[in-house]
Amino acid sequence: MKWTELCIHTTNEAIEPISNILHEAGASGVVIEDPHDLVKERDTQLGELYELNPDDYPEEGVILKAYLPVNSFLGETVDEIKQAINNLLLYDIDLGMNQITLSEVNEEDWATAWKKYYKPVKISEKVTITPTWEDYTPVSSDELIIELDPGMAFGTGTHPTTVLSIQALERYIQQGDEVIDVGAGSGVLSIASVLLGASHVSAYDLDEIAVKTTKLNAKINKVEDKIISKQNNLLNNVTNQVDIIVSNILAEIILRFEKDAFNLLKPGGMFITSGIIQAKKQLVKEALIETGFEIVEINQMEDWISITAKKQ
Repeated sequence: MKWTELCIHTTNEAIEPISNILHEAGASGVVIEDPHDLVKERDTQLGELYELNPDDYPEEGVILKAYLPVNSFLGETVDEIKQAINNLLLYDIDLGMNQITLSEVNEEDWATAWKKYYKPVKISEKVTITPTWEDYTPVSSDELIIELDPGMAFGTGTHPTTVLSIQALERYIQQGDEVIDVGAGSGVLSIASVLLGASHVSAYDLDEIAVKTTKLNAKINKVEDKIISKQNNLLNNVTNQVDIIVSNILAEIILRFEKDAFNLLKPGGMFITSGIIQAKKQLVKEALIETGFEIVEINQMEDWISITAKKQ
């Protein structure tokens, strides 16, 4: 089978929304070539830094690569992707160079092209994310391993917005907590919640493929009995009260359901939000306070913000 490699030169700020656009268009996996990865300090025993080749990375901005099957609809699909990316300007998202190029690759080349970028990564004190095809031995007795196969999903689980979310979950989840994951994507936050002690997670996503991917990854990690994955628009028609709501999603989307989140949290419950760009931090913070939340902490990784708020 022939595949087309779609190469998008953009900014770090645009990674998450463009990745979602590519996924929704049917891309099987997204490669992120970010020059920050070349200088990011990591524990080399996780087998990552020494495998990165500087020649693969742009001097500025980031490059996203996605793979689409060559068929009669390819031209139409690419045009829709370009339009959806350009529409991000309406949300004040900096697209940088916004250059898109196409090239053809064989299936065997595609199958390995993106996997070389994905290695085990320790993203918090306890949690390590590893691809399903990698052999990984825990370095400590309390280490929690999440295995992901991002072939159909939204990424590798190591993007700063995901890391910030999991680090916050690690700080605030109590044994037996009930959790809602809004915009679950690959299900990585739902899985992390269970491994950190949650008794039950309701994982919601509008995308049917995301729902299936969450179920698959939950099964891979043997937590499928504690995660219910459903297709749903944010928190519409959800009635069960929970201890924690987590959402790694765009700021504009968070502002559509912060009141629903407040109503569904038990007293003292935590709302963990991520996927917020610096320019939107104050807007989200003020909306949460106006709704009745107390801001507990604001954290930043690279250009991304995470806000954790508490229901009094």
